[in-house]
Order: sequence, then structure tokens, then C-alpha cells
Amino acid sequence: MRRAPTLAVVLGHLAAIVATAAALYPVLWVVKMALGPSQAFDQSPNPWPSHWSLQNFRDLWGAGSAGHLWRQLGNSCVVALATAVVGLASSATAAYAFSRLRFRGRQGSLAFFLATQMFPGTMMAIPLYILLDDLHLLDSLLGLVLVYSTTAVPFCVWTLKGYLDTLPRELDEAARIDGASSWQIFTRVVLPLARPALAVTALFAFLSAWNEYILAATFLGDERTFTLPVALQRYVGEYHTEWGHFAAGALVVSLPVMLVFFALQKQLVAGLTAGGVKG
Repeated sequence: MRRAPTLAVVLGHLAAIVATAAALYPVLWVVKMALGPSQAFDQSPNPWPSHWSLQNFRDLWGAGSAGHLWRQLGNSCVVALATAVVGLASSATAAYAFSRLRFRGRQGSLAFFLATQMFPGTMMAIPLYILLDDLHLLDSLLGLVLVYSTTAVPFCVWTLKGYLDTLPRELDEAARIDGASSWQIFTRVVLPLARPALAVTALFAFLSAWNEYILAATFLGDERTFTLPVALQRYVGEYHTEWGHFAAGALVVSLPVMLVFFALQKQLVAGLTAGGVKG
């Protein structure tokens, strides 16, 4: 016979339910604003709209703005995917070198990578703007990818290096005894084992570029090159904000991220829990 749940188990489940409700309430509130017919800020605590309407989504994808929105959605996809690819490709070899090799300046370089993560992106906006202007890359998606990569690469290096440290060095030694070169060890032994960490690192690099607004709004002035976060800003005016359209756009921006999470959830769980148990 199954034992009746104890008081501690019941309280734990109740606490989990309350925490889940608190986490989901802001999401439901945004959904309510998107599905409501009004553009006013709804201060009602009820997370369900009193009247259901898809008008905000129709306006978002209407004839006047659909072309720009599709272009801006494509811009966001290109910038985020390119940042993830560049960050991953540039940092994988560096992380392998920091994890497996011992060379002069190794600790100092790691400390330098970590120090770059302590400064906000807005602090680097002016020098980056000057560099992009000199390179004629303002209002360019390539320039934005290069800017995002400057912050993605140090993060990717530290994340991958920590995971590669958990892989046994005996695997490298066994492959080297079999005649494998350093490049073959890296591509055929280390990278296949590091797929969970690669998925986690690529996702965070993708999200950092997908959600970023301040640098994109600073370096992009042409509406044809806007990313989705910059495009949503047009619904926020100095004296009036179209909250319904803004909420609908926020859901559109969030949908690709949710799809990526569902597609990579197994790899994400494996990557985030790697190193937690050894045996």
C-alpha cells in the first residue's frame, strides 16, 4: 500500500504551486494585454481578458506593417544565428586550448575574458560606435553581429572550458596513442562529447543577441535593418503607448525562443547538469 503524503510533502507541493503561479502570472498578464481589444494599460489583477480579440495581432501583421515586420523578424534570426555560430566557432578552439594546454599567459587570458563580462554593453557603446563608423558598418547587420560577438565569445569560452574540464584527459591520451593528431582529437573525440555544452552555449549566445535592444537601437538607424526589439519600440511613444500592440509583439518575439527551448531541451538538461555528479 502506498503511504499517505506527509505534511512536509504537502507543504512542498503547495509552495511549488504558489511559486509556479507567481512565475506564470506576468506571462498571463501579457497574454491578456495582447488578446484584449484596448490599447490602454490594464491595471486589473485578473489575468484573463474580459473580451477576447485578435485585433492586435491583425494590426501587427496588417498590410501596412507586415512587410517591415517580416523583414525585421528575418533580421533578428540572421543576427542571432550568426552570433551563435561565430561565438561557438571562435570559442570552441579557445576553450579546448585553455582546458587541455598549459602555456604562458593562460591564467591571465582567462582573467581577462572574465573581466570583460563585468562591464555592461552600454559602457562599450561609444567606442564600438566609433569603430563601426570607421569600418562603415553602421546600419549593417554584419556590424551588429561583430558587436554581439565581442560579448558572446568570452562567455562561450568560459562555459565550454568549464565543461571540457570535466572530460577525462585519458580519452585524449588514448586517441593520441592511436595516432590521432590534436585537431582529430578535438573534432572527433572532444566535440562529440561536448554536444550538451555546445547546445547550452549556443542557446545563450542566441538569446543574448535575440533580446538585446540598447546596442541595436544605437547602431541601427535604417528601419530596414531593425531587429524585432527595436521594431517594438515604435509602439512606445513619448505621450502614448500602444500596450496591446506592444504585448502582441512581445509574444511574437518570445515564440521562436520557446521553440528553440523545446527543440534543445534534452541537450540543455544534459549540459546544465553536467559535472553535478561524478562516478
